[in-house]
Amino acid sequence: MQEEIKEMQERIAFLQRHIEQQDRAFLELSKEISVLSQRLARMEGRVNQLGSNEEGPPADTKPPHW
Repeated sequence: MQEEIKEMQERIAFLQRHIEQQDRAFLELSKEISVLSQRLARMEGRVNQLGSNEEGPPADTKPPHW
């Protein structure tokens, strides 16, 4: 009986460490996603700004000689 209790305690300790490691990994991923989302929003803003400043026919139209 004591051996079973000891084994369960070891398993619980292992699982607790594993959960803490996962929590740290998720926190890091969340930070990275936040940074990347901000960068994407800035890039989209730049692309939209460049697109609105552009004059002439849209890029997806065929030239007149086609």
